[in-house]
Amino acid sequence: MVQPPAPEAELDLSFLEHLLASPDGEPILSCMQCGTCSGACPLGHAMEYPPRAMILQARVGDMSPVLSSPSVWMCVGCYTCTLRCPREIDLTDTLWPAVRDEALQKGMQPPAELQTAFQNLYMYGNVLGQSPRKRLKWADGLDVPVLDLTKNPQPVEIIWLVGCYPSYYPRNQVVSREFARILTKLEVSWGVLGVKEKSLGDCDRLFGEEGLFETLVESNNELFERHQFKELILLDPHSFRALQQFYPRYGVDIPAQHYVTYLAERIDQLRPLLQKPVNATVTYHDNCCVGRRCACFDAPRELLEAIPGISLVEMARNKDNALCCGGGGGGMWLDAHITEHGGHRLSDERIRQAAETGANVLAVSCPYELSRFEDSAKVVGVDDQLVVRDIIELLAESMGLSEKEKT
Repeated sequence: MVQPPAPEAELDLSFLEHLLASPDGEPILSCMQCGTCSGACPLGHAMEYPPRAMILQARVGDMSPVLSSPSVWMCVGCYTCTLRCPREIDLTDTLWPAVRDEALQKGMQPPAELQTAFQNLYMYGNVLGQSPRKRLKWADGLDVPVLDLTKNPQPVEIIWLVGCYPSYYPRNQVVSREFARILTKLEVSWGVLGVKEKSLGDCDRLFGEEGLFETLVESNNELFERHQFKELILLDPHSFRALQQFYPRYGVDIPAQHYVTYLAERIDQLRPLLQKPVNATVTYHDNCCVGRRCACFDAPRELLEAIPGISLVEMARNKDNALCCGGGGGGMWLDAHITEHGGHRLSDERIRQAAETGANVLAVSCPYELSRFEDSAKVVGVDDQLVVRDIIELLAESMGLSEKEKT
């Protein structure tokens, strides 16, 4: 509910002016208060101030009730409001970061788990708080060579930005090792940045930490400029989105692809290598950044359908209507805050939708989703029916490169 300022209060339009001056901010004025954003948001029912109400408060000239509301920290960056807005206002990438930045500037504290993630990123260059010296631990004992370009600089076709979770989290390290084998099998010239690699900072930008994001952009750009390569390849769709959309605003425009499009472009080279049948009924979860935001729906399905033995079935909500897993935009650290304030874990709802298809494998293409959906499968009680696997794992199994076959 909009809260008008007290009669004696002076209007403060500074936030609105700041918002309008930001890239893609001017369309905010075209908001017609239809409420489509509120209805489309998977957590809109729990927000005291969904996007429509935030814009109205900015127009009224009193953002104070918004900034002190739990709503500020409830968006998980799914882009549904942006996609559905009839005025085509970029709410996810423009309004939400500006509101959060304003809250931080006014001294409002984000949830404790999110503060910890910020501190980890500032101190260690990754959200998990792990030592940079452990960045390449995932490759220990790997049966294919991993070229660390910071130790042995040389021109390569691609630099693979491994990412935080794929570097440090045990479940994701399996995927990293299998992707290294796939790249090697494809005879790609590739390398990594080893202990020098840092997060690209997309979640921090979405959560209003613009200063930290700018620092990461500068640091990463200096690192990229030291090396000769054609493009960057990423497993993390959020990092890909940052490179595609936001790094260019700071003059950093580097060719980059998420791995699904990179591999799909090489499908003719992959097909002869996909020899072993993977007998499974698979349903695919479209992640929000590569899917809804970038409209990349065919590439992951093309990869899955190329694997012999796989039968692909769709969830009722798929492609641009897919339900978010709840992990983006800092959501990995917000489950407690969201549920405390009337929301629910979106990954629990999504895993139920996957189970309803009758599939025995839920395929994903985002590092966050492996742990979120595996946890939700246990919570919901479908872990005996449904296994969560990255597309990379399914490809590797068919190519005879899976972790199980190499150990």
